Amino acid sequence: MPYAIPGPGGRGWLLRLVIAFSFAQGAVSMARPAVSYRALALGADQRAVGVIAGVYALLPLFAAVPLGRRTDHGRCAPLLPAGVVLISGGCALSGMAGSLAAMAAWSGVMGLGHLCFVIGAQSIVARQSAPDEQDRDFGYFTIGASLGQLVGPIAAGALIGGAAMGRTSALALFVSAAVGAVALTSLWRIEHVRRAPAVRQRGGRVPVLGILGARGVPAGIFISLAVLSATDILTAYLPVVGEHRGIAPATVGLLLSLRAASTIACRLVMTPMIRLLGRTALLTGSCLLGGVLCAGMALPAPVWGLALMLAALGFCLGVGQPLSMTTVVRAAPDGARSTALALRLTGNRLGQAAAPASAGLLAGAAGVAAPFAMLSGLLLLAAALGARTKPP
Repeated sequence: MPYAIPGPGGRGWLLRLVIAFSFAQGAVSMARPAVSYRALALGADQRAVGVIAGVYALLPLFAAVPLGRRTDHGRCAPLLPAGVVLISGGCALSGMAGSLAAMAAWSGVMGLGHLCFVIGAQSIVARQSAPDEQDRDFGYFTIGASLGQLVGPIAAGALIGGAAMGRTSALALFVSAAVGAVALTSLWRIEHVRRAPAVRQRGGRVPVLGILGARGVPAGIFISLAVLSATDILTAYLPVVGEHRGIAPATVGLLLSLRAASTIACRLVMTPMIRLLGRTALLTGSCLLGGVLCAGMALPAPVWGLALMLAALGFCLGVGQPLSMTTVVRAAPDGARSTALALRLTGNRLGQAAAPASAGLLAGAAGVAAPFAMLSGLLLLAAALGARTKPP
């Protein structure tokens, strides 16, 4: 079967990495809406929800490049358990927090843990995959994220609800901490040190501007930023939309999971889609259609309409992340691939810090549908950039 994830026979590291990422991302995807609901229970308004969601990205915004430099010149695997500990700790402490300031602080810890895990995991895939396997392997790797995004919101929706929103959202955060800790069981001997590239050259550090100047890197960074901002705001703001339109938390969780399931379906057929359309057309078309669908989310559609739009939107958003990883890895100078991936994550976190805060201001000024119009503009701009830049 040409698209099966390699099993334990020779490349079981990828399967175990997908499993670990599923649990780590599941914890985060369960915790993010739970944080929003707990903040609402503590008296937060729409602006405060946006600020708390933005703080999730604040610490990672400054930590990404140093962590990428370290990974270029050392092992990747230690970042994975460190990330899991920070994710689980941030989830548990968010459940214990009694103020909005504490919620924001522990949300930042959770975001830092997620960054550590993702930098280490992406670098392992880049090092241990042959060039002609990278599209496929990054696609499979991101299936781990989609599996977590599929299950996490359903679990959060099942636990959160009723009059005691503060108590049930805290319970969801404690459960998410336990889910994240399970990722530790799949991380033994996951890095093949013998296959690490020879990047420990004296004076071999490539300047950040040199990496950003490489053809394909800026486009990959911006497309990733736009796609992740769309995913992140959907996760953070669909609960607010649900509260505004009278949609139950369990239904909101199902809608978010439908989006994630559609993303998984996209990544399972990534290789044949690239062969059929080519990387440039696939990136551009997915961003263009995603922008149109985000604009549709701003309309007062019924639940079944939201479900249809989210299913189509999830398929479109499934393209950008794995192909932007491959684009950045192939465009980056030798010896700076982990740093280039870290710069891509810096762009992601910049979007995660700015987009929810901007969305909160827009929601407060123009209503809860306004953030989706902003996302539409971001994705349409990404489509235009993707059409002008041929990936390497």
